[in-house]
Amino acid sequence: METRKIQKVYKSKPVMEGAGVRLKRAIGFESKPLFDPFLLFDDFRSGNPADYINGFPWHPHRGIETITYVLRGDIEHGDSMKNRGVISPGDVQWMTAGSGIIHQEMPRGDADGVMHGFQLWANLPASHKMMNPRYREVKSTEIPVITFDGGVTIKIISGTVTGTQGPVRGIVTDPEYLDIMLPASSRYNHPTRKGYTVFAYMIEGSCSFCNQNTPCLYEEEGANYFDYERTPYSSNGTLVYFGDGDQIEATAENGPARFLLISGRPIREPVAWRGPIVMNTPDELRIAFQEYQNGTFIKHK
Repeated sequence: METRKIQKVYKSKPVMEGAGVRLKRAIGFESKPLFDPFLLFDDFRSGNPADYINGFPWHPHRGIETITYVLRGDIEHGDSMKNRGVISPGDVQWMTAGSGIIHQEMPRGDADGVMHGFQLWANLPASHKMMNPRYREVKSTEIPVITFDGGVTIKIISGTVTGTQGPVRGIVTDPEYLDIMLPASSRYNHPTRKGYTVFAYMIEGSCSFCNQNTPCLYEEEGANYFDYERTPYSSNGTLVYFGDGDQIEATAENGPARFLLISGRPIREPVAWRGPIVMNTPDELRIAFQEYQNGTFIKHK
């Protein structure tokens, strides 16, 4: 088995989106095409309702999938397919925008005013850009949890671990989305598909990956990432991007650790991206915004 090596380590950066939501962004426009098929990854967590209460009012999407995973608080949502509901702690909303959807997401904190969740954008290939929109609301009770000897616990949102498959299936980029919890002093090796994009995002504690522990002492000027021949412990709010290989290794040595492990099959197509719409060519992008302005954006019945 060839263990993947760390290629880059990103520290999430503060940004403001929607109607004034303060969040941390680990993957964004400047990161493409490195994370293909993934376009964006946001971490929104705050104990101050003013940071998130204005939410994300009605806005369009086309050509992508948006995946929302909530740990604390709730998100009220609605869309042009007449879906309405609430994403609660442990729940996932996997929305395939396809040919076009208009929706809103309004965060509401828990009893302590805390909101914490993540949103991932996954691209769609040209053959699926204009597919019918599809919506999946996955409740926490539907997400399988497996525990290995030694106490390593994995929530499987999509993908398969030791024969147990997550509830989100039939996605064109064949993604794997895992929530992995490691007890202190534990190690976990996870198999990965060769040729797939793989990254980890730390959400609690810290851990080392792939037996790489000594940092190179330089940072590329103006970038939000660090290049390492070997990396130090990756801490909360850090994204680790791996090179190719058959597996990743994670070790929690300084206490319990928790991270999201996400992978997918690259699309390797041109990307024309502006705001919430991602197409293959500038002309397709122009048409999409033109249709949104003239009221012909929605194609589904």
